[in-house]
Amino acid sequence: MDYYAEYRSKLRTPDEAVRVVKSGDWVDYTTATAKPVLLDRALAKRRDELTDVKIRGNLMSGPLEVVECDLNQEHFTYNSWHCSSYERKLCDRGLCFYTPMIFHNMTAYYHFFLDVDVAMISLPPMDRHGYFNFSLNTGTSAEILRQAKTVIVEVNENLPNVRGGYDDCVHISEVDFVVEGPHDPFLDKPPRVITEQEQKIAEHILPYIVDGATLQIGIGGMPDAVGKLLAASDLKDLGMHTELCTDAYLELFEAGKLTNKYKNINRYKSVLGFAVGSPRLYDWLDNNPSIKAYPLEYVNKPEIIGQIDNMVSINSCICVDLYGQVSSESVGTRHVSGSGGQLDFLEGASISKGGKAFICLNSTYTDKQGQLHSCIVPAFNGEVITSPRSQVYFIATEFGVVNLEGATSWERAERLISIAHPSFRDGLIKEAEKMRIWRKSQR
Repeated sequence: MDYYAEYRSKLRTPDEAVRVVKSGDWVDYTTATAKPVLLDRALAKRRDELTDVKIRGNLMSGPLEVVECDLNQEHFTYNSWHCSSYERKLCDRGLCFYTPMIFHNMTAYYHFFLDVDVAMISLPPMDRHGYFNFSLNTGTSAEILRQAKTVIVEVNENLPNVRGGYDDCVHISEVDFVVEGPHDPFLDKPPRVITEQEQKIAEHILPYIVDGATLQIGIGGMPDAVGKLLAASDLKDLGMHTELCTDAYLELFEAGKLTNKYKNINRYKSVLGFAVGSPRLYDWLDNNPSIKAYPLEYVNKPEIIGQIDNMVSINSCICVDLYGQVSSESVGTRHVSGSGGQLDFLEGASISKGGKAFICLNSTYTDKQGQLHSCIVPAFNGEVITSPRSQVYFIATEFGVVNLEGATSWERAERLISIAHPSFRDGLIKEAEKMRIWRKSQR
């Protein structure tokens, strides 16, 4: 077969390719670095010809031209599975709608329930066998393209090839159109300064991690702090099994800590669903035999996670109430992030032999008026509950770590108040008494 001849026959300009989109269609941009920059720009140019085009994305960087060109949402409606900082700002402007989800169910959502009229995805150049690798976004791509009535591949010459376990590529025979064009290279972002609170939380978690443990580390300052501390620690032979691979894992690898030597499954392989980070991270992932990318239906499946001994999950949240409920998605009714894989790894790490699941938060935040507030609250008031109290394991702040598994309502209140900021503890006790979750014999 002459795959390059088939490739050339399907080659279109971005403007030509997006002609397939009709009013009323569902269009999928897939995830993060798979954002179809050239196609997005071309579709935005068709604004006045289209109405009610619904677009799905996930962890997209800005700008999205289809959103920015239609601030009244008369033509395009944008929806996100998990908000990046850019998408969060869109939510604040009323220009993005969040779709509640659990990551390990993503394949099933598309297979059973969702329409995809057009899928647009950026992928590395085709190989000599006619395949486009899903690169940094194997976690969510395959089923989206399988369900799409039309598949358009935008070739991004800067994307790495990441080896996969399954569903890690699409063949030219399954692609309807291909577009080419120059893309800006990925750039380093300014390093985020780790706060004193984040450093202390990381120090509290470190004693719970043993040699040979396998790590799922989320995104943000807290996970970055844990990664740096682990890289500088005496721990050895750590493993990686994570939905999202960030530079924290590269630091562990460069420090000689990441060997995957003791994993029960995928031994000697670092497993990921997708990756977001620096050009150095992407270079490390490129065609690396020690890396395996899988769909999130595998990576995030609790039964798979639970097979790995000493599985340690480390995620962040916004606030926790005295019942032990966790909110990682909203501040009041203001949407901030998404549920992601927090529930998946809470359950998976809980059933792992020697496993532990940590949810981390600063004990306080300061509002725009300079007033200090507690992030451990009596009860939620409009916040979205990401993790129910029945599934929460360890909670960590800069004041310590507590375990809520199997704890009564009064034990939960007592333990959470013990790691709240001292300035708020007396007030939290009074509220716990009103809520009848404080024993009279307690302090």
